Amino acid sequence: MDEATLRNRVLSAVADYFAACHAPGLDTPFIPGETFVPVSGKIYDAEDMTSVTEAVLDFWLTSGRFAQSFEKSFSEYLGVRHTLLCNSGSSSNLLVLACLTSPRLKDRRLQPGDEVITLAAGFPTTVNPIIQQQLLPVFVDVVIPTYNVDVSQLEAAISPRTKAVFLPHTLGNPFDLAAVADFCRSNKLWFIEDSCDALGAMYQDRLVGSFGDLATFSFYPAHHLTMGEGGAVVTNDGGLKKLIASFRDWGRDCWCETGHNDTCKRRFDQQFGELPFGYDHKYVYSHVGYNLKLTDFQAALGVSQLKKLPQFIEIRRENFDVLYAGLKKLEEFFILPEATANSHPSWFGFPIAVRTEEPFTRNELIRHLDQAKIDTRLLFGGNLTRQPAYRDIPHRKVGNLKNSDFVMNQVFWLGVYPGLSREMLEYVIDIIKNFVKNNT
Repeated sequence: MDEATLRNRVLSAVADYFAACHAPGLDTPFIPGETFVPVSGKIYDAEDMTSVTEAVLDFWLTSGRFAQSFEKSFSEYLGVRHTLLCNSGSSSNLLVLACLTSPRLKDRRLQPGDEVITLAAGFPTTVNPIIQQQLLPVFVDVVIPTYNVDVSQLEAAISPRTKAVFLPHTLGNPFDLAAVADFCRSNKLWFIEDSCDALGAMYQDRLVGSFGDLATFSFYPAHHLTMGEGGAVVTNDGGLKKLIASFRDWGRDCWCETGHNDTCKRRFDQQFGELPFGYDHKYVYSHVGYNLKLTDFQAALGVSQLKKLPQFIEIRRENFDVLYAGLKKLEEFFILPEATANSHPSWFGFPIAVRTEEPFTRNELIRHLDQAKIDTRLLFGGNLTRQPAYRDIPHRKVGNLKNSDFVMNQVFWLGVYPGLSREMLEYVIDIIKNFVKNNT
Protein backbone atom coordinates (compact mmCIF):
# COMPACT_ATOMS: atom_id res chain seq x y z
CA MET A 1 0.00 0.00 0.00
CA ASP A 2 1.49 3.39 -0.98
CA GLU A 3 2.05 6.33 1.37
CA ALA A 4 -0.86 8.45 0.07
CA THR A 5 -3.33 5.59 0.55
CA LEU A 6 -2.05 4.89 4.05
CA ARG A 7 -2.25 8.57 4.95
CA ASN A 8 -5.84 8.80 3.72
CA ARG A 9 -6.81 5.73 5.74
CA VAL A 10 -5.33 7.25 8.89
CA LEU A 11 -7.08 10.60 8.34
CA SER A 12 -10.38 8.88 7.63
CA ALA A 13 -10.05 6.86 10.83
CA VAL A 14 -9.32 10.05 12.80
CA ALA A 15 -12.45 11.68 11.38
CA ASP A 16 -14.45 8.60 12.39
CA TYR A 17 -12.91 8.79 15.87
CA PHE A 18 -13.96 12.43 16.17
CA ALA A 19 -17.51 11.58 15.15
CA ALA A 20 -17.68 8.75 17.68
CA CYS A 21 -15.93 10.37 20.62
CA HIS A 22 -15.76 14.16 20.25
CA ALA A 23 -18.61 15.41 18.07
CA PRO A 24 -20.96 18.04 19.56
CA GLY A 25 -24.14 16.54 20.95
CA LEU A 26 -22.42 13.60 22.59
CA ASP A 27 -22.42 15.39 25.93
CA THR A 28 -25.38 15.13 28.29
CA PRO A 29 -28.16 17.70 27.74
CA PHE A 30 -27.92 21.03 29.51
CA ILE A 31 -29.47 20.79 32.97
CA PRO A 32 -29.84 24.20 34.67
CA GLY A 33 -28.03 24.25 37.98
CA GLU A 34 -26.18 21.03 37.28
CA THR A 35 -24.42 21.54 33.95
CA PHE A 36 -21.39 23.81 34.23
CA VAL A 37 -21.54 27.01 32.14
CA PRO A 38 -17.91 27.81 31.29
CA VAL A 39 -16.56 31.26 30.61
CA SER A 40 -14.38 30.07 27.70
CA GLY A 41 -13.20 26.96 25.92
CA LYS A 42 -11.94 25.40 22.73
CA ILE A 43 -14.22 24.76 19.73
CA TYR A 44 -12.98 22.18 17.26
CA ASP A 45 -14.18 19.70 14.67
CA ALA A 46 -13.00 16.71 12.65
CA GLU A 47 -11.06 18.94 10.25
CA ASP A 48 -9.04 20.32 13.17
CA MET A 49 -8.22 16.84 14.40
CA THR A 50 -7.24 15.56 10.96
CA SER A 51 -5.14 18.66 10.26
CA VAL A 52 -3.08 18.05 13.41
CA THR A 53 -2.80 14.38 12.45
CA GLU A 54 -1.42 15.37 9.05
CA ALA A 55 1.35 17.27 10.83
CA VAL A 56 2.03 14.25 13.02
CA LEU A 57 2.33 12.06 9.93
CA ASP A 58 4.79 14.55 8.42
CA PHE A 59 6.69 14.31 11.72
CA TRP A 60 8.36 17.67 11.13
CA LEU A 61 8.93 18.51 14.77
CA THR A 62 9.46 22.27 14.60
CA SER A 63 7.90 25.01 12.41
CA GLY A 64 7.31 23.83 8.86
CA ARG A 65 4.80 23.90 6.04
CA PHE A 66 1.77 24.44 8.25
CA ALA A 67 3.42 27.38 10.01
CA GLN A 68 4.26 28.95 6.65
CA SER A 69 0.71 28.40 5.43
CA PHE A 70 -0.81 29.98 8.53
CA GLU A 71 1.51 32.99 8.45
CA LYS A 72 0.59 33.67 4.83
CA SER A 73 -3.16 33.27 5.38
CA PHE A 74 -3.16 35.29 8.61
CA SER A 75 -1.33 38.17 6.94
CA GLU A 76 -3.88 38.13 4.13
CA TYR A 77 -6.76 38.10 6.61
CA LEU A 78 -5.44 41.09 8.56
CA GLY A 79 -4.16 42.97 5.54
CA VAL A 80 -0.57 43.15 6.83
CA ARG A 81 2.71 42.23 5.18
CA HIS A 82 4.27 39.95 7.79
CA THR A 83 3.15 37.41 10.40
CA LEU A 84 5.63 35.58 12.62
CA LEU A 85 4.34 32.74 14.75
CA CYS A 86 5.63 32.01 18.24
CA ASN A 87 4.74 29.73 21.12
CA SER A 88 2.28 31.99 23.02
CA GLY A 89 0.63 35.39 23.14
CA SER A 90 2.81 36.22 26.13
CA SER A 91 5.90 35.43 24.05
CA SER A 92 4.59 37.66 21.26
CA ASN A 93 4.43 40.53 23.76
CA LEU A 94 7.97 39.77 24.90
CA LEU A 95 9.20 39.70 21.31
CA VAL A 96 7.80 43.10 20.33
CA LEU A 97 9.50 44.81 23.30
CA ALA A 98 12.74 42.85 22.86
CA CYS A 99 13.04 43.62 19.16
CA LEU A 100 12.71 47.34 19.83
CA THR A 101 15.88 47.18 21.97
CA SER A 102 17.97 46.19 18.94
CA PRO A 103 21.02 48.42 18.27
CA ARG A 104 20.01 48.29 14.60
CA LEU A 105 17.21 50.76 15.38
CA LYS A 106 19.86 53.37 16.28
CA ASP A 107 18.32 56.45 17.92
CA ARG A 108 14.85 54.83 18.06
CA ARG A 109 16.18 51.89 20.05
CA LEU A 110 14.61 51.31 23.48
CA GLN A 111 17.24 51.45 26.18
CA PRO A 112 17.13 50.77 29.95
CA GLY A 113 15.19 53.52 31.70
CA ASP A 114 13.13 54.49 28.64
CA GLU A 115 9.40 54.69 29.23
CA VAL A 116 6.47 52.78 27.74
CA ILE A 117 2.91 54.02 28.22
CA THR A 118 0.52 51.19 29.06
CA LEU A 119 -2.76 50.37 30.80
CA ALA A 120 -3.09 49.99 34.57
CA ALA A 121 -6.19 47.77 34.25
CA GLY A 122 -4.67 45.31 31.81
CA PHE A 123 -3.25 41.80 31.67
CA PRO A 124 0.16 41.18 33.29
CA THR A 125 1.88 39.97 30.12
CA THR A 126 1.43 43.35 28.49
CA VAL A 127 3.37 44.92 31.36
CA ASN A 128 5.87 42.16 32.15
CA PRO A 129 8.05 42.59 29.02
CA ILE A 130 8.38 46.31 29.75
CA ILE A 131 9.89 45.46 33.13
CA GLN A 132 11.92 42.53 31.79
CA GLN A 133 13.57 44.81 29.21
CA GLN A 134 14.54 47.25 32.02
CA LEU A 135 12.06 49.84 30.77
CA LEU A 136 9.74 51.95 32.90
CA PRO A 137 5.96 51.37 32.63
CA VAL A 138 3.86 54.53 32.72
CA PHE A 139 0.34 53.56 33.76
CA VAL A 140 -2.73 55.36 32.46
CA ASP A 141 -6.35 54.83 33.43
CA VAL A 142 -9.33 53.35 31.58
CA VAL A 143 -12.70 54.80 30.73
CA ILE A 144 -15.88 53.04 31.72
CA PRO A 145 -17.75 51.24 30.20
CA THR A 146 -15.38 50.57 27.25
CA TYR A 147 -12.59 49.58 29.71
CA ASN A 148 -10.04 50.96 27.26
CA VAL A 149 -7.34 53.61 27.55
CA ASP A 150 -8.37 57.11 28.60
CA VAL A 151 -6.79 58.93 25.66
CA SER A 152 -7.14 62.27 27.47
CA GLN A 153 -4.31 61.13 29.77
CA LEU A 154 -1.75 60.43 27.06
CA GLU A 155 -0.30 63.93 26.94
CA ALA A 156 0.17 63.91 30.72
CA ALA A 157 1.92 60.54 30.48
CA ILE A 158 4.66 61.61 28.10
CA SER A 159 8.16 62.63 29.16
CA PRO A 160 11.53 63.06 27.40
CA ARG A 161 12.20 59.33 28.06
CA THR A 162 8.94 58.08 26.51
CA LYS A 163 9.65 55.85 23.51
CA ALA A 164 6.60 53.62 23.01
CA VAL A 165 2.90 53.06 23.63
CA PHE A 166 1.77 49.47 24.27
CA LEU A 167 -1.98 49.08 24.82
CA PRO A 168 -4.52 46.23 24.79
CA HIS A 169 -7.92 46.13 23.12
CA THR A 170 -9.77 45.14 26.28
CA LEU A 171 -11.99 42.05 25.97
CA GLY A 172 -12.11 42.44 22.18
CA ASN A 173 -13.32 46.05 22.28
CA PRO A 174 -10.95 48.27 20.21
CA PHE A 175 -9.50 51.30 21.91
CA ASP A 176 -9.59 54.71 20.19
CA LEU A 177 -7.07 53.82 17.52
CA ALA A 178 -7.32 57.11 15.69
CA ALA A 179 -6.41 59.14 18.78
CA VAL A 180 -3.61 56.80 19.88
CA ALA A 181 -2.13 56.52 16.38
CA ASP A 182 -2.14 60.30 16.03
CA PHE A 183 -0.49 60.71 19.44
CA CYS A 184 2.26 58.21 18.56
CA ARG A 185 2.85 59.75 15.15
CA SER A 186 3.03 63.30 16.55
CA ASN A 187 5.52 62.27 19.23
CA LYS A 188 7.53 59.78 17.12
CA LEU A 189 6.71 56.88 19.45
CA TRP A 190 6.58 53.18 18.68
CA PHE A 191 2.94 52.05 18.59
CA ILE A 192 2.18 48.47 19.66
CA GLU A 193 -1.30 46.92 19.71
CA ASP A 194 -1.90 44.06 22.14
CA SER A 195 -4.64 42.35 20.12
CA CYS A 196 -4.49 39.04 21.98
CA ASP A 197 -8.15 39.28 23.04
CA ALA A 198 -9.43 41.06 19.95
CA LEU A 199 -8.89 39.00 16.81
CA GLY A 200 -11.45 40.08 14.22
CA ALA A 201 -12.39 43.37 15.92
CA MET A 202 -12.86 46.32 13.57
CA TYR A 203 -12.13 50.01 13.93
CA GLN A 204 -13.28 52.33 11.14
CA ASP A 205 -13.82 49.26 8.92
CA ARG A 206 -10.27 48.03 9.43
CA LEU A 207 -9.10 45.07 11.50
CA VAL A 208 -7.25 45.74 14.74
CA GLY A 209 -3.66 44.65 14.59
CA SER A 210 -3.14 46.50 11.32
CA PHE A 211 -2.75 50.00 12.82
CA GLY A 212 0.41 49.85 14.93
CA ASP A 213 4.08 49.41 14.08
CA LEU A 214 3.67 45.99 15.68
CA ALA A 215 0.74 43.95 17.00
CA THR A 216 0.41 40.75 19.00
CA PHE A 217 -2.09 37.88 19.07
CA SER A 218 -2.73 34.84 21.26
CA PHE A 219 -4.05 31.44 20.21
CA TYR A 220 -4.60 29.99 23.68
CA PRO A 221 -7.76 27.79 23.91
CA ALA A 222 -9.79 30.63 25.45
CA HIS A 223 -9.17 32.90 22.46
CA HIS A 224 -10.96 33.42 19.18
CA LEU A 225 -9.06 30.59 17.50
CA THR A 226 -6.73 28.13 19.13
CA MET A 227 -3.49 26.30 18.53
CA GLY A 228 -3.52 25.00 22.11
CA GLU A 229 -0.60 27.26 22.87
CA GLY A 230 0.59 29.77 20.31
CA GLY A 231 0.88 33.42 19.40
CA ALA A 232 1.88 35.76 16.60
CA VAL A 233 3.49 39.11 15.94
CA VAL A 234 2.42 41.06 12.86
CA THR A 235 4.00 44.09 11.19
CA ASN A 236 4.19 45.92 7.87
CA ASP A 237 7.84 46.79 8.43
CA GLY A 238 10.34 44.43 6.83
CA GLY A 239 13.13 45.58 9.14
CA LEU A 240 11.08 44.88 12.26
CA LYS A 241 10.10 41.50 10.80
CA LYS A 242 13.79 40.51 10.64
CA LEU A 243 14.36 41.68 14.21
CA ILE A 244 11.37 39.70 15.51
CA ALA A 245 12.65 36.58 13.74
CA SER A 246 16.11 37.08 15.22
CA PHE A 247 14.90 37.48 18.81
CA ARG A 248 12.49 34.54 18.39
CA ASP A 249 15.17 32.26 16.91
CA TRP A 250 18.01 32.38 19.49
CA GLY A 251 19.15 35.87 18.47
CA ARG A 252 20.71 34.56 15.27
CA ASP A 253 21.66 36.81 12.38
CA CYS A 254 20.73 34.20 9.76
CA TRP A 255 17.23 34.35 8.32
CA CYS A 256 17.09 30.90 6.69
CA GLU A 257 13.86 28.99 7.30
CA THR A 258 14.18 25.92 9.51
CA GLY A 259 15.79 23.12 7.55
CA HIS A 260 17.19 25.44 4.85
CA ASN A 261 20.72 26.71 4.26
CA ASP A 262 22.44 29.63 2.53
CA THR A 263 19.39 31.76 1.72
CA CYS A 264 21.68 34.81 1.62
CA LYS A 265 24.11 33.00 -0.76
CA ARG A 266 26.96 34.24 1.44
CA ARG A 267 26.92 31.69 4.24
CA PHE A 268 30.74 31.36 4.40
CA ASP A 269 31.70 34.72 2.88
CA GLN A 270 31.07 37.47 5.47
CA GLN A 271 32.80 39.28 8.29
CA PHE A 272 30.98 39.65 11.65
CA GLY A 273 32.52 41.50 14.59
CA GLU A 274 35.64 39.80 15.85
CA LEU A 275 34.73 36.39 14.44
CA PRO A 276 37.06 34.93 11.83
CA PHE A 277 36.15 35.80 8.24
CA GLY A 278 33.75 33.32 6.71
CA TYR A 279 32.32 32.13 10.05
CA ASP A 280 29.19 30.08 9.30
CA HIS A 281 26.33 32.60 9.12
CA LYS A 282 23.96 30.06 10.70
CA TYR A 283 25.95 30.45 13.93
CA VAL A 284 26.30 34.22 14.01
CA TYR A 285 24.27 35.92 16.75
CA SER A 286 23.39 39.61 16.48
CA HIS A 287 21.03 39.76 19.49
CA VAL A 288 20.59 38.20 22.93
CA GLY A 289 17.52 36.22 21.93
CA TYR A 290 15.32 33.30 22.87
CA ASN A 291 13.84 30.17 21.34
CA LEU A 292 10.14 31.00 21.13
CA LYS A 293 9.16 29.07 18.01
CA LEU A 294 6.09 26.84 17.92
CA THR A 295 5.67 23.38 16.42
CA ASP A 296 4.02 22.52 13.14
CA PHE A 297 1.49 20.46 15.11
CA GLN A 298 0.20 23.69 16.66
CA ALA A 299 0.30 25.54 13.36
CA ALA A 300 -1.66 22.75 11.66
CA LEU A 301 -4.50 23.31 14.12
CA GLY A 302 -4.31 27.04 13.42
CA VAL A 303 -4.60 26.46 9.67
CA SER A 304 -7.92 24.65 10.05
CA GLN A 305 -9.19 26.94 12.82
CA LEU A 306 -8.57 30.06 10.73
CA LYS A 307 -11.13 28.86 8.18
CA LYS A 308 -13.78 28.94 10.90
CA LEU A 309 -12.77 32.27 12.42
CA PRO A 310 -15.55 34.38 10.81
CA GLN A 311 -18.17 32.01 12.23
CA PHE A 312 -16.53 32.04 15.66
CA ILE A 313 -16.54 35.83 15.73
CA GLU A 314 -20.16 36.10 14.60
CA ILE A 315 -21.34 33.70 17.32
CA ARG A 316 -19.41 35.67 19.95
CA ARG A 317 -21.16 38.84 18.83
CA GLU A 318 -24.56 37.13 18.84
CA ASN A 319 -23.97 35.77 22.35
CA PHE A 320 -22.92 39.22 23.54
CA ASP A 321 -26.15 40.66 22.12
CA VAL A 322 -28.24 38.03 23.91
CA LEU A 323 -26.68 38.90 27.26
CA TYR A 324 -26.97 42.64 26.63
CA ALA A 325 -30.65 42.43 25.70
CA GLY A 326 -31.39 40.15 28.66
CA LEU A 327 -29.67 42.40 31.20
CA LYS A 328 -30.65 45.76 29.73
CA LYS A 329 -33.50 46.28 32.20
CA LEU A 330 -31.06 45.86 35.10
CA GLU A 331 -29.00 48.97 34.28
CA GLU A 332 -30.23 50.49 37.53
CA PHE A 333 -27.93 47.98 39.23
CA PHE A 334 -25.23 47.36 36.64
CA ILE A 335 -23.11 49.29 34.18
CA LEU A 336 -23.27 47.33 30.93
CA PRO A 337 -20.43 47.35 28.38
CA GLU A 338 -20.20 49.82 25.54
CA ALA A 339 -18.37 49.54 22.22
CA THR A 340 -15.81 52.21 21.42
CA ALA A 341 -17.05 54.79 18.92
CA ASN A 342 -16.41 53.80 15.28
CA SER A 343 -15.70 50.19 16.27
CA HIS A 344 -17.23 46.76 15.79
CA PRO A 345 -15.85 44.62 18.63
CA SER A 346 -14.98 40.94 18.42
CA TRP A 347 -16.00 40.24 21.99
CA PHE A 348 -13.84 38.06 24.20
CA GLY A 349 -16.19 38.46 27.17
CA PHE A 350 -19.14 40.42 28.52
CA PRO A 351 -17.98 42.84 31.26
CA ILE A 352 -20.43 43.90 33.98
CA ALA A 353 -19.84 46.54 36.64
CA VAL A 354 -21.87 46.39 39.85
CA ARG A 355 -22.77 49.97 40.76
CA THR A 356 -21.17 51.03 44.03
CA GLU A 357 -24.43 52.15 45.65
CA GLU A 358 -26.15 48.78 45.34
CA PRO A 359 -27.15 46.68 48.40
CA PHE A 360 -25.12 43.73 47.08
CA THR A 361 -21.46 43.46 46.13
CA ARG A 362 -19.72 42.07 43.12
CA ASN A 363 -18.25 39.27 45.21
CA GLU A 364 -21.69 38.27 46.49
CA LEU A 365 -22.98 38.09 42.93
CA ILE A 366 -20.09 36.08 41.51
CA ARG A 367 -20.26 33.66 44.47
CA HIS A 368 -23.95 33.20 43.71
CA LEU A 369 -23.17 32.58 40.03
CA ASP A 370 -20.48 30.10 41.03
CA GLN A 371 -22.97 28.21 43.19
CA ALA A 372 -25.29 28.11 40.18
CA LYS A 373 -22.45 26.48 38.14
CA ILE A 374 -21.88 29.65 36.10
CA ASP A 375 -18.22 30.52 35.59
CA THR A 376 -16.98 34.12 35.75
CA ARG A 377 -13.71 36.03 35.59
CA LEU A 378 -12.52 39.31 37.03
CA LEU A 379 -11.20 41.87 34.56
CA PHE A 380 -7.73 40.41 34.81
CA GLY A 381 -5.50 41.96 37.47
CA GLY A 382 -7.67 45.00 38.21
CA ASN A 383 -5.37 47.90 39.01
CA LEU A 384 -2.01 46.24 38.39
CA THR A 385 -0.15 48.81 40.46
CA ARG A 386 -1.81 47.24 43.52
CA GLN A 387 -0.79 43.68 42.64
CA PRO A 388 2.00 42.15 44.78
CA ALA A 389 4.26 41.66 41.75
CA TYR A 390 4.22 45.32 40.74
CA ARG A 391 3.94 47.34 43.92
CA ASP A 392 7.68 47.85 44.30
CA ILE A 393 8.76 48.13 40.67
CA PRO A 394 9.90 51.52 39.33
CA HIS A 395 6.98 53.08 37.46
CA ARG A 396 5.02 56.26 36.88
CA LYS A 397 1.26 56.68 36.85
CA VAL A 398 -1.07 59.40 35.63
CA GLY A 399 -3.52 60.61 38.26
CA ASN A 400 -5.04 58.35 40.88
CA LEU A 401 -6.17 55.55 38.51
CA LYS A 402 -9.61 55.69 40.10
CA ASN A 403 -11.32 53.84 37.26
CA SER A 404 -8.75 51.06 37.45
CA ASP A 405 -9.58 50.79 41.14
CA PHE A 406 -13.26 50.64 40.19
CA VAL A 407 -12.46 47.77 37.82
CA MET A 408 -10.57 46.04 40.63
CA ASN A 409 -13.52 46.32 43.02
CA GLN A 410 -16.69 46.25 40.91
CA VAL A 411 -16.17 44.55 37.53
CA PHE A 412 -16.36 40.94 36.35
CA TRP A 413 -17.12 39.29 33.03
CA LEU A 414 -19.19 36.46 31.60
CA GLY A 415 -18.36 34.20 28.68
CA VAL A 416 -19.59 34.69 25.13
CA TYR A 417 -17.55 31.98 23.41
CA PRO A 418 -19.16 29.82 20.70
CA GLY A 419 -19.56 26.78 22.96
CA LEU A 420 -22.35 28.49 24.92
CA SER A 421 -25.87 27.61 23.84
CA ARG A 422 -28.82 30.00 23.86
CA GLU A 423 -30.26 27.91 26.67
CA MET A 424 -27.13 28.48 28.76
CA LEU A 425 -27.19 32.23 28.15
CA GLU A 426 -30.87 32.50 29.10
CA TYR A 427 -30.09 30.57 32.27
CA VAL A 428 -27.30 33.03 33.13
CA ILE A 429 -29.69 35.95 32.61
CA ASP A 430 -32.38 34.34 34.78
CA ILE A 431 -29.94 33.65 37.61
CA ILE A 432 -28.75 37.26 37.63
CA LYS A 433 -32.31 38.61 37.50
CA ASN A 434 -33.38 36.39 40.40
CA PHE A 435 -30.33 37.39 42.42
CA VAL A 436 -31.13 41.08 41.98
CA LYS A 437 -34.78 40.50 42.85
CA ASN A 438 -33.86 38.67 46.04
CA ASN A 439 -31.25 41.18 47.15
CA THR A 440 -32.98 44.53 46.59
